[in-house]
Amino acid sequence: MKRNHPLLAALATTAAFTFAQGAMAQVTPAPQTPAAAAAATVPATAPVRNIVLVHGLYADGSSWEKVIPLLQARGYHVTSVQNPTTSLDADVDAVRRALALQDGPTLLVAHSYAGMVISQAGDDPKVAGLVYIAARAPDAGEDYPALTRRFPAAPASAGLQWSADGYGKLSEQAFVNDFAGDLPKAEAEAYYAVQQPMGKAITMARTTVAAWRHKPTWYAVSTQDRTINPDLERFMAKRMGAFTIEIPASHVSLISHPKDVADLIVQAASGQGSAKVASTGTDKALHAAIAPRDPFADGA
Repeated sequence: MKRNHPLLAALATTAAFTFAQGAMAQVTPAPQTPAAAAAATVPATAPVRNIVLVHGLYADGSSWEKVIPLLQARGYHVTSVQNPTTSLDADVDAVRRALALQDGPTLLVAHSYAGMVISQAGDDPKVAGLVYIAARAPDAGEDYPALTRRFPAAPASAGLQWSADGYGKLSEQAFVNDFAGDLPKAEAEAYYAVQQPMGKAITMARTTVAAWRHKPTWYAVSTQDRTINPDLERFMAKRMGAFTIEIPASHVSLISHPKDVADLIVQAASGQGSAKVASTGTDKALHAAIAPRDPFADGA
């Protein structure tokens, strides 16, 4: 049964404007690694009709509400998972339940923290490919907070607040200015109102699977991201050998640039770019000497 989200009416006036922003995306080739070179010989994936969208932290499934109608209009069967964001295991289970309901090959799409979720759940045989939207992409067993410390801290992390019972959320200032900084203030505040707290267990979680090592991958870097460092996003995309685009957006490109995001998802669903083309980009920030920070600070 279709669920009408209360934000849809309030945000409808911005949809036409954001839909027209597709031309702003800049395509950036992905990196060349031994794994990527080998993947270049693999045929493109068969087109899929099922798309499962997975939201990140400080959000719920409504964060995809501008992308969903664009995909449905092109004939895709779309499911937006409602993650509990209490633990990585609970979120992976929610995605696996959604995958079980799909009737054939399926594309998994993640925003932010949900990149960890689809990296773990993506080994399901129904999954034909993985799309990361300004998302985490740790390797199996990797310490993600330690990885973030190899790059300058993203400003949003300073606004993470913890309750006495172990749940975290962003302050209103951090959410509006850093997490969703390219949205009109009223729109950002509307999304802040539905922010879902996260369990502290997520900050210590590690994946045991990196499905991106054997599944075709696509990545959208948010060049104005203040929640995950854009150079960290580029590093993760390069390491995966993902077909990569760059969008001049905040962390919430799926809201501010839904057409760019939807176009990348459609490209992935049709198997375009899955050969993981080479890149001439650099990862000079990778070796920067960054002072250690509190691992609980990196919630996105």
